[in-house]
Amino acid sequence: MVSLRRRIRSIALFEQLGPGLVTGAADDDPSGIATYSQTGAKFGYGLLWTLILTYPLMSAIQLVSARIGRVTGKGLAQNMGAVIPRGAVTGLVILLFVANTINIGADLAAMGASAELLAGRGAHLFTIAFAVISLLLQMFVPYKKYVRILKWLTLVLLAYVAVVLVVKLDWAAVGRGLVLPDPAMLKSKDALTTVVAVFGTTISPYLFFWQTAQEVEEVEHDDAAKPLKEAPHQARPQLRRLRFDTFFGMAVSNLIALAIMIATAATLHASGHREIGTAADAAKALEPAAGKFAFLLFALGIIGTGLLSVPVLAGSAAYAVGETRGWTCGLDNKPWEAVGFYAVIGAATLLGVGIDLLRIDPIQALFWSAVINGVIAVPMMVVMMVVVSRRDQMGRFIAGPALKSFGWLATAVMAAATLAMFAAMATG
Repeated sequence: MVSLRRRIRSIALFEQLGPGLVTGAADDDPSGIATYSQTGAKFGYGLLWTLILTYPLMSAIQLVSARIGRVTGKGLAQNMGAVIPRGAVTGLVILLFVANTINIGADLAAMGASAELLAGRGAHLFTIAFAVISLLLQMFVPYKKYVRILKWLTLVLLAYVAVVLVVKLDWAAVGRGLVLPDPAMLKSKDALTTVVAVFGTTISPYLFFWQTAQEVEEVEHDDAAKPLKEAPHQARPQLRRLRFDTFFGMAVSNLIALAIMIATAATLHASGHREIGTAADAAKALEPAAGKFAFLLFALGIIGTGLLSVPVLAGSAAYAVGETRGWTCGLDNKPWEAVGFYAVIGAATLLGVGIDLLRIDPIQALFWSAVINGVIAVPMMVVMMVVVSRRDQMGRFIAGPALKSFGWLATAVMAAATLAMFAAMATG
């Protein structure tokens, strides 16, 4: 009887995991893996504190995103249009599309380079193949169906946790890195750029639009569900689900990110390998735990997270553009039911392939796409915080004092990091 009750409780908890968990999994995309690997290799344990800081901040801003979608039943772009002029919304959507396209190109290139580790050649052919596969999956397979399979591939990222468990760590240095920012390090232009990259790949604009859109779709696909503004009696269980789903999903994302950063610090940085120029360089961090299978695990991790995140990147751009144009949106629609929506997905994916053909180094492209995300996140976060505080849009479900405080703090931290980076660049 006790076992049955436990099983029922576990099922009930599992059913509360949805958009937040998928968003957290998509956050550890190839861009994230490259950024965290670069950070650990270059700065050792010195920037671990960034991930301790980002957890409550990213949880707050993603909770704001989810709350806006669940309460209003409308996407983020539509809600932004009620706060700022249509031209300003269009400008933010264009920035999102550009950033996402660069990110897609970098992700696809990294997937191709990772496949080349196993095959020995053909990086660009693999990149094109992954783009085609991803596009066909988005067009003809409902995202929720194939994401169940792809989420298993992302489990290979636990190999970084295994590295942390088997290598010898300087625990005193780890502890300092987790809680004490090094003032001298933060005077470095490279360090500040890396901080923005870590924030940008962790608190990414495409995740804001994605989680809001997925909450809207949850309402549209459940006949009993209504936007909370129209059905206040549904609020208590739904808001509880949002909190649990988001906090759990972001915790998974940040723990994996922390493991990647510690693993690369303990292996690459400790051995004097401070720059990651290729996928093979990044894969070497797994050798203490995986041995000769390091390249295989790294490739599966990059390919799995890439196939999971490319639809999120392309889809979030399509949701944003479609909402501003009043189009039918949603990955559960067939291509002929949402022509404009899928046209944006196709354009973003094909332009991403075009970026790969420019022969840009994929690891560097992944890092700089994170920096771009960090910069454009700031104005979007400001508008989101205004939306979630407006009673005419959110009704009685405006954000409470704690959520407002953490949401504005996340916005301020992101803005401060970006301004510090630009100031360092200007002064050399």
